[in-house]
Amino acid sequence: MRIILMGPPGAGKGTQGERLVEELKIPHISTGDMFRRAMTEGTQLGKKAREYMEKGELVPDEVTIGIVKERLLADDCQTGFMLDGFPRTVPQADALDKLLNEINQELDAVIYIRMPEEDLISRMTGRRVCRQCGATYHSVFAPPKAAGVCDKCQGEVYQREDDKIDTVENRLKVYLKNTQPLIDFYKEKGLLKEIDGNQDMEMVFKDIGRSLGRKW
Repeated sequence: MRIILMGPPGAGKGTQGERLVEELKIPHISTGDMFRRAMTEGTQLGKKAREYMEKGELVPDEVTIGIVKERLLADDCQTGFMLDGFPRTVPQADALDKLLNEINQELDAVIYIRMPEEDLISRMTGRRVCRQCGATYHSVFAPPKAAGVCDKCQGEVYQREDDKIDTVENRLKVYLKNTQPLIDFYKEKGLLKEIDGNQDMEMVFKDIGRSLGRKW
């Protein structure tokens, strides 16, 4: 099965993605993984990507698409894959369509885990992290036993700058603005499966399964 997994920050995409690849026995391919693999293997495209990244510049789409092609032609992708973090734009989605057609493959579905913006903000601003060991908590759903103290190492539990409301609201605004055209693109193709992320994690996973014609 060949799928794309999408969802805003805080929607639980990471958790669902881990379960999906385990259940479907397919590789989880993220943009970062693809770039790291290409650079580690020293491919021509990997070397080009490194040049841009070392300058702090965005890697051009043509290089990114080439790296995606290298990755999708690997043996472990022949029975399927889950793309995460790619495509990010409609031009990248168009390029992916052309690439898949070129290698005689096609997407089965695009899973989009959606949640109301106010619930995403609540989830993300409630996140707390131990300054010492990195353990994560949530002020509402999973607080430490003693306020501000890590259960594991007794380190200080604090709120990162990234999780403060102004930053969270801006991240979501940017994400939703950039992602909506992509959602519309796949909806028009009949590939989009919208999943309600504002429910129990197990129910979200079952809904994803149903959207793929699976029962688990």
